[in-house]
Amino acid sequence: QVQLVESGGGLVQAGGSLSVSCAASGRTSSSYTMGWFRQAPGKERDFVAGINRSGSSTRYADSVKGRFTISRDNAKNTVYLQMNSLKPEDTAVYYCAARIIRDIVVVTSAGYDYWGQGTQVTVSS
Repeated sequence: QVQLVESGGGLVQAGGSLSVSCAASGRTSSSYTMGWFRQAPGKERDFVAGINRSGSSTRYADSVKGRFTISRDNAKNTVYLQMNSLKPEDTAVYYCAARIIRDIVVVTSAGYDYWGQGTQVTVSS
């Protein structure tokens, strides 16, 4: 099993920046495809960004492309999401997720096997 714990959420003004982290523990001797999802009140959980095992391939939702950057440090078993130029519509609970079987970033939550508890990101106007 893999345990994922997000951190770094908080309150930020529109136009500002915030970085959230996801630390993995448990069966972490090997790396996994990782994704970030977010869920705003009254909305579905949507894909934000993903990164393959080596970090050589990334994928972003159109709504965050050019503003958010996903990265990972496999030595620390940690994946990051750097969020710049934040907008009020970015307000959501942000979740990290691990995909075990195939090293490809997918955009549906069903493609991931393990989930963190989420961290709240609130962008004020």
